[in-house]
Amino acid sequence: MVVEEVRARVRAEGLLADGSVVAMLSGGRDSVCLLDVAVALCGADRVWALHVNYGLRPEADDDEEHCRALCEQLGVQLEVVSVGGRELQTGNLHAWARELRYRAAEELADRVQASLPEDGVTDEGGGDGVFAEGQPRARTRTHAWVASGHTSTDQVETILYRLAASPGRRALLGMAPREGRLVRPLLSVSREETAAYCRERGLSWREDVSNDDPRFARARVRNGLLEALQSVHPAALANVLRTAELLRAESELLDELVRAELGDGESISIERLRRLPPTLQRLVAIRLAEDVAGTFVPQAGERVAELLALADRGGRAELHVGGLAAAVVEDGTLRFVTIEPREQRPPRGGQ
Repeated sequence: MVVEEVRARVRAEGLLADGSVVAMLSGGRDSVCLLDVAVALCGADRVWALHVNYGLRPEADDDEEHCRALCEQLGVQLEVVSVGGRELQTGNLHAWARELRYRAAEELADRVQASLPEDGVTDEGGGDGVFAEGQPRARTRTHAWVASGHTSTDQVETILYRLAASPGRRALLGMAPREGRLVRPLLSVSREETAAYCRERGLSWREDVSNDDPRFARARVRNGLLEALQSVHPAALANVLRTAELLRAESELLDELVRAELGDGESISIERLRRLPPTLQRLVAIRLAEDVAGTFVPQAGERVAELLALADRGGRAELHVGGLAAAVVEDGTLRFVTIEPREQRPPRGGQ
């Protein structure tokens, strides 16, 4: 039984074990499977669904109606955000849609969490949330998670796309099961399994043909690269996933080494940096840069030799290392600062 197997795997991950859930619902097979699993494991009263109608496709309103019918069938509250494509001006379509979707999910989760009762568990002595030894117990609200329907198939696509688009070990780590409030309960489930789950449960889903549009890089990975890998070896996708799992565990160890070097500090002495092994030098520089930039700056690790050379000259020096981060070498210390984004120049001809 696919249904029981999928639910057992998600239950074992424990990502939906406590609190309430805001499930992002597009109407596709993966998100339909996610919503049904969440209802089965958490109960419909602890699950909310969010659907964003971007208004970019003729089928958008039909997708919304499908989500409304599904939520009514499952007894789940649904919030719909209608955009109508008005907010998109320029830039990456998928990035715009993703940012809008996650922002709306966070806002809904905030409202859900604020409406939940406080955790009122007390000690056996009973009464007023006070421990037996007389210390008051902190009272907290039940957490509201944001859940996405990313599958193991999405994980492989993400790893291959990032590996092609950017250097560094992070590309090989893929998506984490939990990132702050965001959880991905279906990372151990393939796209084929979510389809089988929905069929077994008698749940229909919507197909978004733009997911296979070769104009988008992710579609080219999905329909070209994945198929090519599987033709090389039938276990290719499973091997990619296992490699990412092993690298994630090893990456945690590397992160601990970086934390040990920096502690809670926001800088490192040049002399200390010189004494570190080259790999650890690179990781320390990346960590410092990303802490101030608030985003990925893998390029910072490639500039260590330049930074050490600048330190040899003496005085103060500043070097842009990628993204919105700049390294500052001053008084024998390396630190990083944020820089303002450059204003976008208008296209030639005033168009």
